[in-house]
Amino acid sequence: MTKVYVAGVGFTKIAEHWDKSLEQLMAEASVKALESAGLMAVNAIYVGNMLGEVLQEQGHLGSIIAEYVGLSRVPAFRVEAAEASGAAALYAGAMDILSGKSDAVLVVGGEKLSDGLPEEVYSTLMIGGRQDYEGFIGAEFYSLNALLYKLYRKRYGESDDVAMFPVISHQHAEGVPHAQYPFKIPLEKVLSSPFISEPLRRLEVSGIGDGAAAVILVSEKLAEKIKAPKTELYAASATDYVNPFEREDPLKFESLSMATRKVLEDAGVKRSEIDFIELHDATSIMAAISLESCGFARPGEAGKLAVRGEFDLSGSLPCNTFGGLKARGHPLGATAIYQVAEAYLQLTEQAGKNQVDSAENGLVQSLGGVGATAFTILLKKV
Repeated sequence: MTKVYVAGVGFTKIAEHWDKSLEQLMAEASVKALESAGLMAVNAIYVGNMLGEVLQEQGHLGSIIAEYVGLSRVPAFRVEAAEASGAAALYAGAMDILSGKSDAVLVVGGEKLSDGLPEEVYSTLMIGGRQDYEGFIGAEFYSLNALLYKLYRKRYGESDDVAMFPVISHQHAEGVPHAQYPFKIPLEKVLSSPFISEPLRRLEVSGIGDGAAAVILVSEKLAEKIKAPKTELYAASATDYVNPFEREDPLKFESLSMATRKVLEDAGVKRSEIDFIELHDATSIMAAISLESCGFARPGEAGKLAVRGEFDLSGSLPCNTFGGLKARGHPLGATAIYQVAEAYLQLTEQAGKNQVDSAENGLVQSLGGVGATAFTILLKKV
């Protein structure tokens, strides 16, 4: 068995890229990552994408991206796990290296959501659920989140504390060049925004944007020869019932809890040694449930910790250090790769004004659907 290292990253700004195709965005991020690592070739390519077949009517993205970056003839595969497709690609790339088959792997994710109308994009998110049940009755992603939010407020009290999560994300995204919404928003503005599915408000959910991110994963053998900064990478995954209301407790993402326990065990890192977390805050309630499911907050307490500033850059456990899904942006199949790239910047002290002091270990969480698929990725400073 060998170790897996991140040796280079690249990404585009998340925005509405009317002048670029999905393939062009992913090629741009890939070339940046290769240059960052100082490599010209890899042994394999893994592509994370959720909606290319729907919005661009384009499949077979593995070979297409290999061609775009000048690496035709290299084995290339598209990997899909709903919104966690980028994390699934990272997991597959890491397993490729751990198997001893490859010494260098390009993992790239991308999404071009502006090719569809907002209504189309939101409706296509339903492919992450069960079409013969949730889709049939119109229970789409945000309405399911709203039901979880209602249950959460019923169980733990009618508080607005959970709405602090988008406030924190926007605070951290202020001035970040690659962020989609690089500005602050006050709590009052979040709470006065209209409901999209009561009690979930518009400013408690991520927006629609285009973007691509890439990382270079290398083996221990190759890492010794590369001059670029490196971080160790560990990854774990688990699944659960697709519909959260068929689980033993809808307010616990057991899949994420299991994946987190496994990755901490594999890395030999205690929960108390995690210096920052990149949360999957597609909605505010998902951020709260994620922290509580993994033992970083007691049930019903995540919002209170957010209000106290515990998740700020200067807090005890900084979260979403570049803005998370809410403010940096959430281009689905690219999101987890942005998260890993940002964690890499933190641990190699390239985070600029967003730098977390003395960071040694960073945790990345990525969810497909409403916790049906979970990936936890741990990056450790070398």
